[in-house]
Amino acid sequence: MAHELKKAAATSAHDRSDPAVGERVAAIVADVRHRGDAAVREYSAQFDDWRPDSFRLDEKAVAALVASLPEQVIEDIAFVQQQVRHFATVQREALRDVEVETLPGVHLGHRHVPVGSAGAYVPGGRYPLTASAHMTIVTAKAAGVPRVIACTPPIRGEIPAATVAAMSMAGADEIYLLGGVQAVAAMALGTESIDAVDLIAGPGNAYVAEAKRQLFGEVGIDLFAGPTEILVIADGTADPLTVAVDLLSQAEHGPDSPAVLVTTSAELGAAVLDLVERLLPGLVTNDLAGPAWRDHGRIIVCDDEDEMWRIGDALASEHVQVFTANPRVALDRMRNYGALFLGEGTCVSYGDKVIGTNHVLPTMGAARYTGGLWVGKYLKTVTYQEVRDPASSAELGRVCGRAARVELFEGHARSGDLRAWRHGGDRFEWIDAVLR
Repeated sequence: MAHELKKAAATSAHDRSDPAVGERVAAIVADVRHRGDAAVREYSAQFDDWRPDSFRLDEKAVAALVASLPEQVIEDIAFVQQQVRHFATVQREALRDVEVETLPGVHLGHRHVPVGSAGAYVPGGRYPLTASAHMTIVTAKAAGVPRVIACTPPIRGEIPAATVAAMSMAGADEIYLLGGVQAVAAMALGTESIDAVDLIAGPGNAYVAEAKRQLFGEVGIDLFAGPTEILVIADGTADPLTVAVDLLSQAEHGPDSPAVLVTTSAELGAAVLDLVERLLPGLVTNDLAGPAWRDHGRIIVCDDEDEMWRIGDALASEHVQVFTANPRVALDRMRNYGALFLGEGTCVSYGDKVIGTNHVLPTMGAARYTGGLWVGKYLKTVTYQEVRDPASSAELGRVCGRAARVELFEGHARSGDLRAWRHGGDRFEWIDAVLR
């Protein structure tokens, strides 16, 4: 039986939902729904102390912000976006439109059609998360979305130039300096100055996540998101320092971020526990990573590899790093994860910042039923059908009539009868009565 060298001191995010957050979000959404721009402007002033004449940045303002950045920053943004764009394009090209003839003259098909418009929410707060612009906007454009708007809040009263540059270089058609629930509501519902979108993507704090949850249905969303998570699965071949550093790399996202090690090696677990405690005091983000590790850090020691894989899969973590003698075994042994990072040559930080896969991923166990944001999230797979052969239409009509009457749907049955009559010469009393 597995045992824990370190247990989580606090309850999981599943058990910490705050009703007050839901109530506050509902009030803001309702206000934006009824008062539009006036409500958006009041909440921007209240929460971000931001009162511009227009929330939208014009081309001249965007160009000036891009020009203000060091050339290396621009080059790095371009490099990362090319990685994201390349992988998203490959994913899009893997999605084929199909058409098949299932019966003589019966043609069925599907097409992958991009949504008409998408909204990208790029968080601000403590960090200017330029990478979220890459993940949401570049991916939407690779999917073929014709209109992509982007919102990000000011940070301590300043415009985050690097984030705006990332939005512009990613291909955003409209850029707004607007954050929080008011931004999500404006994109979802539309206001006098912001046209509504069909789908909203991007991470955010508890209020942003709750706003997306409440508005889902009126607008599409990428997924429901909670605090970011890391799981390291390791055997005795893993390097303790690498494991410890990588666990803390995600813990610094916030005090609610779980960081978990599942291992077959008690020696590795003990070494990692010691190293984490030695690393934390010198980490400049210790104010976040420290509470995250204290309250949500876990080290689970398993009896054997089967137990290790089983527990790892049951956790259904957002990010899973695999440090084992043969890390590709995880591809066959696991099914519940947002993204796998195989071997010590890669890490979650690569996925977050530079490697090209999407970092908007399922949390809080959602990996059991969904993957993360990808080009397919911006596509609707829609079907079409065409019957060109009269004999096939007649035969389908006969079966449709019988099947529909079993379900007591007479109107459906008559649609089938009509084709059997017109194309097959069948006789029906209800048709005779109508035509007399």
